[in-house]
Amino acid sequence: MQSPLLPLRFAHDVVELASQPELEAYLTYLGVEKGRSPRTLESYRRDLLGLLTSLDEHGTSVLQASAQELDGYLTSLRRQGKSPATVARARSSLRGLYRFLVDEGVIAEDPTATTGSLRVPSRLPKALTEEEIASLLDGIANDDPLSRRDRALLELFYATGARVTEAIGLNLEDLAYDDGLLRIVGKGDKERLVPLGRSAQQALALWLEPQGRQQLLANATSRLDHRAVFVNQRGQRLSRQGAHLAVQKRARAAGIQSDVSPHVLRHSCATHMLSRGADVRIVQELLGHASVATTQLYTKVTNEHLAAAYAQAHPRAAGAQVRHTNGSRLS
Repeated sequence: MQSPLLPLRFAHDVVELASQPELEAYLTYLGVEKGRSPRTLESYRRDLLGLLTSLDEHGTSVLQASAQELDGYLTSLRRQGKSPATVARARSSLRGLYRFLVDEGVIAEDPTATTGSLRVPSRLPKALTEEEIASLLDGIANDDPLSRRDRALLELFYATGARVTEAIGLNLEDLAYDDGLLRIVGKGDKERLVPLGRSAQQALALWLEPQGRQQLLANATSRLDHRAVFVNQRGQRLSRQGAHLAVQKRARAAGIQSDVSPHVLRHSCATHMLSRGADVRIVQELLGHASVATTQLYTKVTNEHLAAAYAQAHPRAAGAQVRHTNGSRLS
């Protein structure tokens, strides 16, 4: 029987997994008990299907696989040119599966206990400069409903560091202007309250006036659309793609040459706050990071900016070479 947790477009995958009920049980466990999102379950399912194919080619099965065979599967992913992050996630999928099988008494020993560790190199987040942010946001006029929407949306991304799914998922009841706070529902349905700056509040207020959102809602076809803060031209809740297109359109209009996405605005929010002295724990709470280690990636960016500014401006720093955190030099 197909699990209700699995999207229909992956029905053909479910048929293959049905021959391994332990794998189906593991995915159900991840969805029900661990609260993993549908997107995470899709990734794990792809990893497990890849493992099944590889083991079948070598004449073995998930329950009989040895540590060497599992290492061989991960090695094959690297040889296929998969990114380090993809290979590391596949390894995490395998380790989680076999720990589950041991806990359930399906197998006696965990073959992944001896698999080699795969280090995922940290990638420095990309951020716009404060000048680029000002050009991007201030360049959006408020002379039509879509301009008001885009200004409010981009202001919110930069003010709160919200993820794109968090922003488009906002409902009117999530706005609390009296306290200057915004309720965001993040990963794992975890809620957090974040402050909303004056510029973002003003942009949202203009968008929510009759000349903005209400004009687009005139074409709404679903009562649920009336709860959405951000809607499209048909009065329906704005999609992820719609949000990405809005950001890209406004970035091009501002003459910004680099690729700009909602995630870049999230990175810019964190980077600029840290560079201006915000505590990393505060930024962690703002962004909804489960671990402060994720937030600390941004400190690498701000440290590099600090080193560059020092080398350029300090009277006694002439000719100094300061190393980037990745080992390259700033001169």
